Amino acid sequence: MLDIITVPTPSLRKRSKEIDHNFLVLEETQQFIDDMVTTMYEDDGIGLAAPQVAQNIRICVIGKEAIPKKHHIKGDLILVNPTWERISKKTLWDIEGCLSVPRIFGKVKRYKEIEIKAWDRNGKPLSFEANDFLARVIQHEVDHLDGVLFIDKARDLYEVERKDSRL
Repeated sequence: MLDIITVPTPSLRKRSKEIDHNFLVLEETQQFIDDMVTTMYEDDGIGLAAPQVAQNIRICVIGKEAIPKKHHIKGDLILVNPTWERISKKTLWDIEGCLSVPRIFGKVKRYKEIEIKAWDRNGKPLSFEANDFLARVIQHEVDHLDGVLFIDKARDLYEVERKDSRL
């Protein structure tokens, strides 16, 4: 499992670098992607971006629970060098949290419908539309790749107590 870095670590505020196909297909990079997925699930996340595990490269992973069946994606979604554009002007406010900002939550406005372009973990181009929760998760993770945290956009921030009695 990888260590998740938290605020105020300066690298969380840096824009991540795009990666090329040769770097992507390296065994070490593929193992890193697998380790990101494991870390996301171990820490009860629904998404994880590489900067959150101290790698400022443009890779993020999204758990299969966030992906509607209509997308016909089996397993977790791996996005390499992702970009998105809004499809409509409609936005929604909802509560967000982040593994890199422990115990803090707040309301964030995100676009309801977006179009995503990226590579999959093998460098194959992806292009699809996402809405509602999946669109929110993708926007949150791509923000990480741009050095932006949800707390930069949130309002009505609040803190919750730790549930883990071992701490």
